[in-house]
Amino acid sequence: MEDIRTLNIKDKEYPKLLKKIYDPPKTLYIKGELNPDDICFGVVGTRRFSPYGKQVAFEIAGDLAEAGLTIVSGLAPGIDTFSHQATIENGGRTIAVLGTGIDEKSIYPQSNVKLAKQIIESGGCLISEYPPGTPGLKQNFPRRNRIISGLSLGVLVVEAKEKSGALITANDAFKQKRRVFTVPGSIYSPNSRGPHILIKKGVKLVVSAEDILKELNLPRMGKKKELKGDTKEEELILIMLMEEALNIDKIIKKTGLAPATVNSFLAILEIKGKIRNLGGGIYSLKK
Repeated sequence: MEDIRTLNIKDKEYPKLLKKIYDPPKTLYIKGELNPDDICFGVVGTRRFSPYGKQVAFEIAGDLAEAGLTIVSGLAPGIDTFSHQATIENGGRTIAVLGTGIDEKSIYPQSNVKLAKQIIESGGCLISEYPPGTPGLKQNFPRRNRIISGLSLGVLVVEAKEKSGALITANDAFKQKRRVFTVPGSIYSPNSRGPHILIKKGVKLVVSAEDILKELNLPRMGKKKELKGDTKEEELILIMLMEEALNIDKIIKKTGLAPATVNSFLAILEIKGKIRNLGGGIYSLKK
């Protein structure tokens, strides 16, 4: 039998911030470790992400986790998944709020069952207001978004279309008087429409975890060590990636190295954990 326990709203372990929202779940189903005193922060966004969105999610969620915040998201494909993964990579705790039961057979998407296990193994937890066996009913997911924001001091929206679950989470956060943050994007990208709508409403535009920590009056992060290559070729590629993520063709052009050499050293740097493949032949530093 799976180790799933219930938590009643009257229990002292019930999350304090969640208890204050307008319609907190009376019962939570939990798998893993839940600390009611954790400082939680939500990171949400589109399932259909761009390489830019993936980079932002990994960098900001990872830095917030490194600063000691517990990252809350929804285990959905895309930005949610990257936020959980970034937290685990940086040794932090993360909470996945599901719109299904938290038993293994009910988890949606099933492609993230392995990630769900990693969340628990790394000291985090799965949470749902729905009992084990509850399938992924469409109406359940907008409801669970209020729990993501309700657990959190604030929420960051990373890429979201004009009609998006991430914007539902942002609206829930407004109602709950939680801080909402977003990152800007290209005016030509549909994934930027949600963030730009929020910016027009006066939401805080951020470009780093430091911006969020400052706004929430939380301890700032120490200066990160610069990545260094072990060979002149590695060093050259890292220097090229310091300002922005680049397509492999641009890396070849900027470094002047042979395509086979660049391919070889990109593979080596990825194995060493110094760079990240964002998909589509685009690479960024793994900060």
